[in-house]
Amino acid sequence: MPAAPVSPGDAPEPEAGRGDDADSRGLTARVPQLLKAMRSVGSGLELHSTLVRICETAAELANARYAAIGVVAEDGDGLADFVHHGVDAETARLIGRLPDGHKGLLGALIHDPAPVRLAELTEDPRSCGFPEHHPPMRSFLGVPLCVQGKTFGNLYLAEKRGGGLFDDYDLDMVRVLAIEAGIAIGNARLYEAAKQRERWIDGSVAVTTALLSGGDPEDALQVVAEQARRLSGSTAGIVLLPADEGGLEIVAVAADQRPKALGAVIPPESELASELLDGRAVFLADAAGDPRTITHLFRDYGPVMMLPLRSDGRVHGALVTPRARGGRPFTETERTLAAQFASQAALALMMAEAQRDRERLAVYEDRDRIARDLHDLVIQRLYATGMMLESAQRRSGVPEVRRGVGKAVDELDVTIQEIRTAIFALQQGPAEVPSGLRAQVLREIKTAAIPLGFTPSYRFLGPVDTAVGELTRNNLIAALREALSNAFRHAGASRIDVVVDATVTLPDGRPGVRLTVTDDGVGIPDIGRRSGLTNLERRAGSLGGDSWFGPGTGENGAGTTVTWQAPY
Repeated sequence: MPAAPVSPGDAPEPEAGRGDDADSRGLTARVPQLLKAMRSVGSGLELHSTLVRICETAAELANARYAAIGVVAEDGDGLADFVHHGVDAETARLIGRLPDGHKGLLGALIHDPAPVRLAELTEDPRSCGFPEHHPPMRSFLGVPLCVQGKTFGNLYLAEKRGGGLFDDYDLDMVRVLAIEAGIAIGNARLYEAAKQRERWIDGSVAVTTALLSGGDPEDALQVVAEQARRLSGSTAGIVLLPADEGGLEIVAVAADQRPKALGAVIPPESELASELLDGRAVFLADAAGDPRTITHLFRDYGPVMMLPLRSDGRVHGALVTPRARGGRPFTETERTLAAQFASQAALALMMAEAQRDRERLAVYEDRDRIARDLHDLVIQRLYATGMMLESAQRRSGVPEVRRGVGKAVDELDVTIQEIRTAIFALQQGPAEVPSGLRAQVLREIKTAAIPLGFTPSYRFLGPVDTAVGELTRNNLIAALREALSNAFRHAGASRIDVVVDATVTLPDGRPGVRLTVTDDGVGIPDIGRRSGLTNLERRAGSLGGDSWFGPGTGENGAGTTVTWQAPY
């Protein structure tokens, strides 16, 4: 029953000559109906269906055409929910927005929760008028609903069937029903709170499992975003990690539409980024109108929860769950559960990072061992073999043999130099990230050459350093890293070609950059996980680009060609 303006009216006077005995007989005659109504009200545990059932039962008990329950917001300002009965779906659609309880009789009953009985709604001084398409209503009965000593909301009845007025019997019966309704609502709220906590716990388990499974870190962070979005009932779930240049970078987005913010950075001068990096949660009532949202990223949203991923005194990132403009604000319970979820995710993130550090340390130790073996065993044996060949060359009297042995010795010298270069690369620590796209691509290729056992070929076309913007560059490097990793882990390739072309024109006419990584490996199986390719598509889509794959350069088209492109 959408909000209606109401004006003063007088409650009907008790009927003349009606004594206590008559009252008792009239009330007793309706007791079976009341008991039936009370059983109906207490027959379920789901909150919304309980509220609907209370409306239907109260309307039947008081013979009212319309009934509604306005649920008071946690801060006592307006209504958080409004459940109605008697108004058909088409009429409700025409009326539009449900009442918010900030004005009119409904707003007055929030601040003064006492029974109200009116003979004529339109004559009440608290009236503010019916909205267009609202059905006419005259008689009115309002009763507060109390749960565990606190006002939960108000039960409204309007338009007594037959054109009469709500009498004392109706008020008494609805009061008794309101008491039972308060108990039923209390039980439903406890049940929903328990189910809600159970869902958040299950979500935390899913996140912990994903982060500690040793799989792709981007997949795990995507699970965090998806779970946070689902559990909080938000429009999107967003995970941010500290950016190299300061601030917070968006690394995972879960939303119905293609994410456009993936890879974007909230700058360090942002007040929101500073608060999150300091470990403080931020709650925005309306992100679109909040002056702290200095970027465009959150200006299309309404209520937003921004929670630091903090564990052991360290902030690992942030979790953001926005709702659409005009959406329902986050309750205190939702904020508490989301904060606990973020803490659990941060702990899992820290443990996953420690696990990756251990694995990385094992890799470094293995690299040191390989470097020592190459230096102490392989190079020494090659050097000894070269000495033996040189001795044989001097003793040989056949010119063709001398030339062939000399060529073999030269090849050994080149091989020794290449091994020494590999040893040097194995002993190097992580280098500073270069600033230009060309330098970053070369660094990724050099890093991939060590596990691959060979250096991929590369080619650059166009102004790759000057034309490609930072956001596109960051996503392209991540796509290159993913493609090279797939070629190493799954393709078994012996040749990889990398092309970065900044001269392409995208299908929509915009200039863009295209990354092509081609190998001669085994190709992509028809079935199995393709999370890496999904990540590439997600990154390209977030920029308005695209990604796809096709046959490679091996025999009969064996291998894979991965193409990734996006506007500058």
